[in-house]
Amino acid sequence: MSRPRALELLRVELPLVRPFRTSFGEVTHKRCVLVRVETDEAEGWGECVADERPDFSGEFNEGAWLAIRDFLAPAWFEEEDAGVATAERAFAGVRGNQMAKAAVLDAILDAELAASDTSLAAWLGAERDRVVCGVSIGIASSTEALLEQVNDYLAAGYRRIKLKIEPGLDVERVRAVRAAHPDILLSVDANAAYRPEDIDTFRAIDDLGLLMIEQPLHHEDLVRHAELQALLATDLCLDESIRSAADAAAALELGACRIVNIKQGRVGGVPEARRVHDLCRERDTPVWCGGMLETGIGRAVNLALAAMPGFTLPGDTSASARYFADDLTEPFDLAPDGTMAVPTGPGIGVRPRPDRLRDCVSRRELISAGDKK
Repeated sequence: MSRPRALELLRVELPLVRPFRTSFGEVTHKRCVLVRVETDEAEGWGECVADERPDFSGEFNEGAWLAIRDFLAPAWFEEEDAGVATAERAFAGVRGNQMAKAAVLDAILDAELAASDTSLAAWLGAERDRVVCGVSIGIASSTEALLEQVNDYLAAGYRRIKLKIEPGLDVERVRAVRAAHPDILLSVDANAAYRPEDIDTFRAIDDLGLLMIEQPLHHEDLVRHAELQALLATDLCLDESIRSAADAAAALELGACRIVNIKQGRVGGVPEARRVHDLCRERDTPVWCGGMLETGIGRAVNLALAAMPGFTLPGDTSASARYFADDLTEPFDLAPDGTMAVPTGPGIGVRPRPDRLRDCVSRRELISAGDKK
């Protein structure tokens, strides 16, 4: 049995190769919190998917930092066993804070698997060594600029295109992409920007042969999503609404969606993501792996998840070069056939490059098991 020894928090900042705009606003840099844990046997890394502001979720970087430092790290240090199952039980006394929990649990799991020379993909029961990749395209400055980006990503090999939309920048643009590419897998993501009264917009989009409409309405309103799904032929997919396996079960029972986007950081880490996957597989519900502009640390986790048997749709696990000129880890590359290799090394299979960390880390704090707060 391995004991906890230390936990280090690191704040990193990487410029994006292209600004990424959603209905929440535009970002030009990836700013996130990394977690490094030490046990008696190994070191592990996790990435918090929260952003600078509490917009996509109620969590944000500074809040996650405090939640980890003041509550999650002390709870872990109190345990004799440094393993992920013990830590998950210990964290149950902290309500919410799923993204903060995910970063710590993923780091602990990485260390636990590294100590046993087991890959995350093997631990999850992954069935593929490569996964099919899609790409998420932010709201562009014009329809012409959007079409240019779509063409570039299709030429690179991406097998599904997802368009971010918001009121006023939706039907005309989606229709233009569909007209230019009648046969591609195409979906849209509203990030909860619409209201039930916008039914005419959804009826217009419903005629465009989309793979799915992702998170059209408020993230807490499963009932209105169920009502909207009953009016549309296109499958609805829920993202922000799914924060646990219990949320996924409720959404499916209500008929609020027919597809689920699994983001392990949003649901509290890899163990809960596996529970969502298993639930959806039991109910014959397709799932796919969503992305949060992760660095290579989070991207490695997503690739292992996406190799599980229930992930039947192309996800957002795009190549490192989609977001960064220079990733924290060795880059993940897209093959010409639109697939990406799943890491096979111990744990998550990657480590941040020390030279890159020196360039990107703006703040760090080391907490040892013997420290008293």
